[in-house]
Amino acid sequence: MSLATRTLGRSNLKVTVLGFGTAPLGDLYARLDDATAVATVEAALAAGITLLDTSPHYGNGLAEHRCGTALRRHERSDVVLSTKVGRVMDPRQRPAAPARSDVVSPGFAGGLPHKASFDYSYDGAMRSFEQSLLRLGTDRIDVLLIHDVDVWTHGADGIEARFKEAMDGAYRALADLRDQKVIKAIGVGINEADMCERFARAGDFDCMLLAGRYSLLEQPALEGFLPLAQEKNIGVMLGGVFNSGILATGAVPGARYNYAPAPDAVMDKVRRIEAVCRAHSVPLAHAALHFALGHPAVASLVLGGVAPEEVSRNVAAFAASPPAGLWSDLKSEGLLAPDAPTPA
Repeated sequence: MSLATRTLGRSNLKVTVLGFGTAPLGDLYARLDDATAVATVEAALAAGITLLDTSPHYGNGLAEHRCGTALRRHERSDVVLSTKVGRVMDPRQRPAAPARSDVVSPGFAGGLPHKASFDYSYDGAMRSFEQSLLRLGTDRIDVLLIHDVDVWTHGADGIEARFKEAMDGAYRALADLRDQKVIKAIGVGINEADMCERFARAGDFDCMLLAGRYSLLEQPALEGFLPLAQEKNIGVMLGGVFNSGILATGAVPGARYNYAPAPDAVMDKVRRIEAVCRAHSVPLAHAALHFALGHPAVASLVLGGVAPEEVSRNVAAFAASPPAGLWSDLKSEGLLAPDAPTPA
């Protein structure tokens, strides 16, 4: 099937409504073999997905290396390539274990033996950009995002200094690269809707990648960030629309929410959502994807995968739209925000 495309905010970039996210290819939960990882990227490209999103953070550069291997086998002009700045790798030092208990940003089970250091300065962003070009084996990147400037990653005590550093440094670097037409769109990639809103008010951004905060399960981005994105014509890419897995697996034992085992309240709500979906003969994962695309600010859903069949399953979910009654029933049951836009 052919995937629909949308324009990514104020840029001229056209992206498929389904993008491919590569965090799992950095050995997020488990170590992956290279052949399967590269084959998964190739499956996404072969399925017609044009948006490929990665980051130095994913396995300390491993995901970028694997993407680069797949990209060299395809026509580069067919792909909108997105990566991120904010971490610089030192190949001479090994990664250190997390030292702070107030930070919940996930680590990786494997990855490259290179130490990552946060650096949102102007020079740090430029260095990160250059390192990504080398790992990806390409001469250009289309979308460049400032990564993880949120409480989730830096803790409540560290966020103000990091935000200032990012706006004074990395943002200027990305704006210069855009002005020089080295890259085509700039933005941020974070886990918190209020920080997306704060960046949107502070700078001139083309797009933003928000993970986990607008989904069938929860919609904290609905009141502030998404209307602002529409107003400013900021293209929104949504990651984490399965909330780390539970909206794909359902409320099964061991289901994950926000990278950790789902708490009882989340499990209960997902069971109730599943019951409504079953009544309409709609798989939970299909409902999750179509709902997230229903907001007019959203350009693409960036979904990860660790095997080619996962890519095929995600693409197949777009073959048929759920009935309108599903959304009205979810709202009447109090499981969906009453003012949440839903697919036509």
